[in-house]
Amino acid sequence: MIFSIMTFLTLIMACGNDDELQPTSPTADVLYTMPEETDTHEGTWLQWPHEYQYGKTYRNRLDQTWVDMTKELASSEKVDLIVYDETEQTRVTALLTDAGVALTNIDFSIYKTDDVWVRDNGPIYVKDKNGNLQIEDWGFNGWGNKAAFDNCNAIPAKIAAKQGKTAVDINGIMINEGGSVEIDGKGTLMACKSSILNNNRNPGMTQAQAEAIFTKYLGVTNFLWLDGQAGLEITDQHIDGFARFGNTTTIVTMEQADLLDFDVLQTDIDKLFAAKNKSGQAYNFLTLPLSQNDVVTTYGKNLGYKGSYCNYYIANTKVLVPIYNDPNDAVAMAKIQTLYPTRKVVGIDVRNLYANGGMVHCVTQQQPQ
Repeated sequence: MIFSIMTFLTLIMACGNDDELQPTSPTADVLYTMPEETDTHEGTWLQWPHEYQYGKTYRNRLDQTWVDMTKELASSEKVDLIVYDETEQTRVTALLTDAGVALTNIDFSIYKTDDVWVRDNGPIYVKDKNGNLQIEDWGFNGWGNKAAFDNCNAIPAKIAAKQGKTAVDINGIMINEGGSVEIDGKGTLMACKSSILNNNRNPGMTQAQAEAIFTKYLGVTNFLWLDGQAGLEITDQHIDGFARFGNTTTIVTMEQADLLDFDVLQTDIDKLFAAKNKSGQAYNFLTLPLSQNDVVTTYGKNLGYKGSYCNYYIANTKVLVPIYNDPNDAVAMAKIQTLYPTRKVVGIDVRNLYANGGMVHCVTQQQPQ
């Protein structure tokens, strides 16, 4: 999630000590490894918007984005929809049916949620040393106690029970949102310290302690730390709003001027473009523009800031890219298409979602095969 939740929530919402981006090798043993997003998925998890936290207007303004995502994903892989109650399942089923979305590849789970940000509160799928898929249940506290979180924090354990898996309970070890970390699938993790080494998440935790935990539970030993900016927005600057691993060798980000416009520190920009992988090799870079204009919602609200295209989601046969009814939509989609020649790049209108918190990657979570 990148900007506000409702009025922090109608304000615009999508780190530590060391100053250098350099390889680090914690002594912790690797118990689990997290597959990279381009690896084959069993499915994708979504938490459908509802009226029970922020009202019907909030829900209604977001429904179309979820219909669009579900329609595109269902032709690529299984879609697991979390809905608040049976009434919501009936309502969502009607929305999908009216939109011509077949339900054959869609599964419903009825769980109460506080909001839609399954990337941050949902299950993190990893593989153990025998290659078995496990669910990790990291702590989630509403981005540092800024929003309700009890229902959402319970989601990973509920999914594990449904799937007959034992959840790896990390709640008492670290608060960590999925949008806070990017992994390249080859042993490297990229993150902003501001959203992890922050006393509103993990009071007193050192960088070395965080690295040891990530090594043990995500299988990474090389760390690309940016400082980030605590308090910039509700997430304390998640990395996935402006820098992503597009694949194992490529970082997707923006040109320097757009990064500055997106409130990324110059020192962090310098570190980002100097990043090296676990083997000490430089990454390739694909740079995307910001939207040309400030984003205006479908209901006419000018948000006063531009949209990022970096927060896209990679499915099996599709890449879902956030779009803003902007001239740069086509430019960004064409650039992203060059990185995924075997997948179809499709645009998802996220203007109303962007007013309330984030884009496509923020509200999707992959389940690898």
